[in-house]
Amino acid sequence: MHRYGTPLTAGLFAVSTVSGVALFFHWAPRTFHAMHEWLSLLLLAPFVLHLWKNWKPLLAYAKRKTLFIPLALSLLVAVPFALTAGKGRGGNPAFQTVALMTEASVADLAPVFHATPDALLQHLQKRGYKVASPHDSVTTIATASAVPATEVLYAMMPAQRNAATKQ
Repeated sequence: MHRYGTPLTAGLFAVSTVSGVALFFHWAPRTFHAMHEWLSLLLLAPFVLHLWKNWKPLLAYAKRKTLFIPLALSLLVAVPFALTAGKGRGGNPAFQTVALMTEASVADLAPVFHATPDALLQHLQKRGYKVASPHDSVTTIATASAVPATEVLYAMMPAQRNAATKQ
């Protein structure tokens, strides 16, 4: 295995680089996300083999103190990313929008769905949802009806209302 450490490191690093660049620019994230995570994790094995093979030169870098500056710089540029992770709103904006919409009332959502509050109220009641007032939020309706809030939101969409009227 000693002879494969460096070539495997180079090959998996190339895959990690291509998938990382694709993820950075949001090119086919479904294609590259799992590939990037798993193959970058797999990259650790040949990396360890590479370190084992090149242990003496690595120690020489440490003795000359030329190893510490690149390591310190790498750590320095990584720290701001770690410190800001989890702060602010992240994730897919569509999911954030849906989450916000489930907190809104039927009356507030009516213009978004090109309907009047009363028309939405009647439609939801016909579909069997427990809604008392146009001022009820989607989450409140969903809880009372024992369904996910996204199901109630989906039922309010124009295509769903039109399909229900044709039946």
